[in-house]
Amino acid sequence: MSLVKKRIGLLLAASLGLLSALAVAQSSNVSKEIENRLAPVGKVCMAGDDCAAAPVASASSGEPRSGEEIYGSACSTCHDAGVSGAPMLGSVDDWASRIEKGSETLYDHAINGFNAMPAMGLCSDCSDEEIQATVDYMVEESS
Repeated sequence: MSLVKKRIGLLLAASLGLLSALAVAQSSNVSKEIENRLAPVGKVCMAGDDCAAAPVASASSGEPRSGEEIYGSACSTCHDAGVSGAPMLGSVDDWASRIEKGSETLYDHAINGFNAMPAMGLCSDCSDEEIQATVDYMVEESS
């Protein structure tokens, strides 16, 4: 075999070795990327688990939010458009018969749900007082 052929053979062997090493490294990176994409986004923490003892951080300042603030974040989706018969904010016609029933009835319906209105208007972090303030806000804006 000539010297040129031997060198070409060595170069090919070295090239194949480098390509193999590169393929293994890239395969490892791809495997890590796939593993990261398939990783769970969270975990369930049940009462009695160590993680359940950790306090939950709250974005709240501790002060009750205003009715207008709650309305804007939780109620406007349905009450701005009248979704499923929701009385629209500012519509005297929509609210008149409801207002006649009294504040206590409106509070009860908002807190416990009524017809298509879910309990607490789906504001899972609202207190009863915040829901009442929101009802008061909506009545003021609609009468």
